[in-house]
Amino acid sequence: MFFGRKFLLLCRCVPCWSALTHINIIMKALKIGDLLARVPIVQGGMGVGISMSRLASAVANEGGIGVISAAGLGLIYKDYSQDFDKATLWGLAQEIRKAKEAAKASKGVIGVNIMVAMTDFASLVKTAIAEKVDIIFSGAGLPLNLPSFLTEGSKTKLAPIVSSARALKVICRRWIGEYGYIPDAVVVEGPKAGGHLGFSNEQLSDENCTLESILPEVVSEVKELEQEHGKQIPVIAGGGVFTGEDIHNILSLGASAVQMGTRFVATEECDASQEFKQAYVNATKDDVQIIQSPVGMPGRAVHNSFLDKVKAGLTKPKACPFHCIKTCNMVDSPYCIMLALYNAYRGRMDHGYAFCGSNAWRVDKILSVKELFATLKSEYAAVTAK
Repeated sequence: MFFGRKFLLLCRCVPCWSALTHINIIMKALKIGDLLARVPIVQGGMGVGISMSRLASAVANEGGIGVISAAGLGLIYKDYSQDFDKATLWGLAQEIRKAKEAAKASKGVIGVNIMVAMTDFASLVKTAIAEKVDIIFSGAGLPLNLPSFLTEGSKTKLAPIVSSARALKVICRRWIGEYGYIPDAVVVEGPKAGGHLGFSNEQLSDENCTLESILPEVVSEVKELEQEHGKQIPVIAGGGVFTGEDIHNILSLGASAVQMGTRFVATEECDASQEFKQAYVNATKDDVQIIQSPVGMPGRAVHNSFLDKVKAGLTKPKACPFHCIKTCNMVDSPYCIMLALYNAYRGRMDHGYAFCGSNAWRVDKILSVKELFATLKSEYAAVTAK
């Protein structure tokens, strides 16, 4: 009686508060050395311009790991310099600084994704380390010499991205043998991921080739490394992770965290154009297709009129002004992938297309990053409550 109406209203809210506390207890934080992400969600690096400082810092502020993609920043920062490589390095430094500043108050973790296939791979890695980025994720090839770029006193963590336990074994053999370095974390991507894929077209259609089948093999390999070297190496798994239930299922297979890209595209803070985001919202299941990228790898994207032009042979490049990818040969390329992705980032979908994960067609609205985290936590809690 003494507390009155306000107390009664507060009491009604207690179950909700308990549920939120319960979520935080169950969804274990991700620890990578001295780095701590309160929520075990890593936002996948997405270029060109899709995941930059705005998205990365928003994710970091919610407790996940926000990741900047280094791909194509030279076009986005072309006002700084018409020299693509010079502008790319400048742009990467600026994006890291902006993200770190925006996530400073929350002590959020900021990472960078740098593809091995990029011609300026070494310079990008050196720049990221010089800017003291928290962690570098590297795939699209085997990052065999990644530890060689670390400087004395550097605290930047290194995490290779692999698609099999065999690939991880090759990388670790080189890292340990030549540099005495053990990965700080490992990302394993399954065939349902977006963008360029580390699988053959046959594997992509093989029902036995799934993240759920690859992940335990990678976890087993990592456990051997941990026992041999006395170092904890969290496994981060991605490719088709869409809901809180998916997160629960992947963590139950031995992963310490998940990597998610597609869900973060459809957020207000995503650095892409509204037209790019809307391509996800409007996509049907049949629109999500496998394409052959000019870099020599299969990729997954949302079908549109530009890809129809590619198929009809109407997009042949006249020159290669960027030389951005080692494996891209202008003579054989049906289009310039850098320009196509940059155009999509800017909203010119008639001259480009949106890379996406297999579940992009399930996106039905654009949320804030905060709302997305709340949704995923709620879904995760609902599964664990069962």
